[in-house]
Amino acid sequence: MLRSFWGELCGHVRIPKNARTAKMRAMTAKAFGGYADLKLTDLPKPNAGEGRVLVRITAAGVTPLDHTILSGQFPLANPPLVLGNEGAGVVEEGDEEIPTGTRVMFTGPYGVFENGTYSEYVAVKKEYLCVIPAGISDTTAAGLPIAYLTAYLALSDAGFEKGKSVLAPAIGGSVGNAATQLARAMGAKHAISTTTNPAKAKQAEELGFDEIVDLSKESLADGIRRLTDGYGVDIVIDGIGGDVLSEALGALAQGGSLTSLGYSAGRKSTIDVTNLIWKGASIRSFLLFSKSPADWAKAWTTIIPLLASGQVVPVIAKTFSLEEAPEALRYLVEERPFGRVILTL
Repeated sequence: MLRSFWGELCGHVRIPKNARTAKMRAMTAKAFGGYADLKLTDLPKPNAGEGRVLVRITAAGVTPLDHTILSGQFPLANPPLVLGNEGAGVVEEGDEEIPTGTRVMFTGPYGVFENGTYSEYVAVKKEYLCVIPAGISDTTAAGLPIAYLTAYLALSDAGFEKGKSVLAPAIGGSVGNAATQLARAMGAKHAISTTTNPAKAKQAEELGFDEIVDLSKESLADGIRRLTDGYGVDIVIDGIGGDVLSEALGALAQGGSLTSLGYSAGRKSTIDVTNLIWKGASIRSFLLFSKSPADWAKAWTTIIPLLASGQVVPVIAKTFSLEEAPEALRYLVEERPFGRVILTL
């Protein structure tokens, strides 16, 4: 069913009869066995056409999904494959709607079911593109689409409105940070996040995050009670899973909801069902790619002004060159940095 959904979403990619023989550099996963399977290769440069524009990639986001695919844990993807599910760049072959020279960012099926952004060029369907606002660098923009679209749409689905209290665990992670910033900028009474690392707690404080539960010093339940005067949180956006999911359920206020959308801390969790029953609470899932490009476009109309005004400030942990993609992915997964990891081309 998922493959059918993606097939409808992506369409069939046809190679024009007059396809050019120009080449581009790309970091290709020759197999799905680990970092060593990423190899710098020369591939045919793609072509615009059939509702697509050619984007010269200037920066690519490095994501946990890339690692999931490379480690063979996403069975619907097949090697050889150029990884990279999000990126930013400049339109090289545009049209009247999206002119040549436009700076854009995007996500979509790229790096999953067709070649992605760990490359010099991608032919992108126009409905996935978002124009990068002035004042936002390509490096910053490359790490925006997945985290901010996911965070905003998950908050929206959970019924977020001004005055509600939100918990988005993992302040150093992409979705945790984005959801915390968006909730705060959109008027949350409390926009709370967590960390297990005292150094990250200090860094978060220096960056202006003043509602952080340092799990090395107190439990999540105690931290939420302290910050909300015992009320709890109305919405949890959980991007890490594991034990944090079960603990976050216990922090819900009456009638609250938890959205599960990631599992970096573990795919399994044991819950106390009374945290749902006695509170009249709910738990749901969220998948960004179940939303339509129209949903994404509508979300950008709220996100972009917050970025442009500086109310939301994305955090970049480190940049790497395209040739350093294996190290960039290892750094993301094993070092767990505060902020996004980006490839620059």
